[in-house]
Amino acid sequence: MENLALIDSFSEFKDDKQIDRVTLMAILEEVFRNALKKKFGSDDNFDIIVNPDKGDLEIWRNRVVVADGEVEDPNEEISLSAAQKIEPDFEIGEDVSEEVKLIDLGRRSILALRQNLISKIHEHDNTIIYKQFKDLEGEIYTAEVHHIRHRAVILLDDEGNEIILPKEKQIPSDFFRKGDNVRGIIESVDLKGNKPTIIMSRAAPVFLEKLFEQEIPEVFDGLITVKKVVRIPGEKAKVAVDSYDDRIDPVGACVGMKGSRIHGIVRELGNENIDVINYTSNLTLYITRALSPAKVTSVKIDEVKKRAEVILRPEEVSKAIGRGGHNIRLAGQLTGYEIDVLREGAEEDVELSEFSDEIEGWIIQEFSKIGLDTAKSILEHDINDLVKRTDLEEETIRDVINILKEEFEE
Repeated sequence: MENLALIDSFSEFKDDKQIDRVTLMAILEEVFRNALKKKFGSDDNFDIIVNPDKGDLEIWRNRVVVADGEVEDPNEEISLSAAQKIEPDFEIGEDVSEEVKLIDLGRRSILALRQNLISKIHEHDNTIIYKQFKDLEGEIYTAEVHHIRHRAVILLDDEGNEIILPKEKQIPSDFFRKGDNVRGIIESVDLKGNKPTIIMSRAAPVFLEKLFEQEIPEVFDGLITVKKVVRIPGEKAKVAVDSYDDRIDPVGACVGMKGSRIHGIVRELGNENIDVINYTSNLTLYITRALSPAKVTSVKIDEVKKRAEVILRPEEVSKAIGRGGHNIRLAGQLTGYEIDVLREGAEEDVELSEFSDEIEGWIIQEFSKIGLDTAKSILEHDINDLVKRTDLEEETIRDVINILKEEFEE
């Protein structure tokens, strides 16, 4: 088999793998040099001439002519009589260049060459894919559902690259079918062995930030800056935005008329509730805004302990805490302060935990879940309302109210 014919047969990989011919030739030279080392012990005295335009490759072995019977290293030296069969006028001490045909390497070596070439091309492809996706970390990417597993969804992009969307990186309400297009951010890219592992996330805060960039022109153009995003995926998110142009209302621009601009983002995130607030360096005002939709009466800040005491009217407390405590938790993450909620007139109130000797802990916990953790906060509510908002029986709630009333009647 001639060199050119073998190169042409190898070139089929170029079409399959989208590898450019110059790179293919470089890989070929490396593969051939490895084969020469195995066959002859060294490739130092071989010249490999690659012509990427023609797709041709020549191998020449260089040896020194020595007297007949004095050849010590057949790879480095050639006897005078053997040299003169190549060219009759060769003399001792001269260099002889002789072309090596692939057929001279033997069938087994040629098969090994092919396997080695396949391996090297795969390695090259994986390196290219790794670099390509490493540059896309933190960016939105779209791929199609190929296979659904228990712990992850396997996606394929248009180039056939595999992307993994683990269960914990999905929004809880996500439901996919084979063939669905899925958007997320490329969260991480790692090389495991020689194969790149590409992880997508839809739960990361940066996914929401990038959706703002995609869907809101002022954010894309840099007129509005997303300062910080915090999320409980599929439940609630808070996004702090700012603009250096006083003529632009960043919140209004992000939300749009009747929520028109943010609607697509909310739908993409499984109806996640998104609060967009104006960022400010005024910490008191920032904490106040972060607790929206609750209306804050006053804020007391301890910058050393990174804590804030927030006073609210009793009817605003449950809004500040939010369902499942989501609102106050996200407000704390957004501002970087641990927020304690107090009711107006709380100095005359008594913490519900003070009644732990009379009221069981799980009952106190049930009231706490809806933002009622003092005696007065419970006494201010109608019994029927408390029955609806908690998992407690009416009789249990009446017993609690009687205990609390006794405290204030004494």
